[in-house]
Amino acid sequence: MTEDDLTLANQLCFSTYHASRLLIKLYQQALQPFALTYPQYLVLLVLWENDRLPLHELGDRLDFGSNTLTPLLKRMELNGWLDREPLVSDRRQLIITLTPMALRTKPQIFAAVRELVAHQSFDQVQYRAALQLNQQLIEKLQRLLP
Repeated sequence: MTEDDLTLANQLCFSTYHASRLLIKLYQQALQPFALTYPQYLVLLVLWENDRLPLHELGDRLDFGSNTLTPLLKRMELNGWLDREPLVSDRRQLIITLTPMALRTKPQIFAAVRELVAHQSFDQVQYRAALQLNQQLIEKLQRLLP
């Protein structure tokens, strides 16, 4: 790498960080009418794919530690999005389940997100190419880190 490669503008780490922050701000606009935060939306996405997940599996899927996930889930439970139920066979484990409100609101949330994405300058080909490149980056970085 040359010295020019090490300027802030040429750092992939800063570029992805900046893009991530901007995307989160964008999604927050769509989620605001539902009183959802972006991390709460991610929890819902996982549970809409697979409801009734053990707490540890939900954390693994999101790559959230328990110190992040536990308060997040407590707030979501208080707001009526999900239930945290102890497993009958092992009361130390929690099963996370969507509420009827979360299931009923899914189409409206997806419509808001779809509308938001549709108003951006990405066409479907660009969107999928960016997603694929980002997923490749994630895979490479995961192999490098312990």
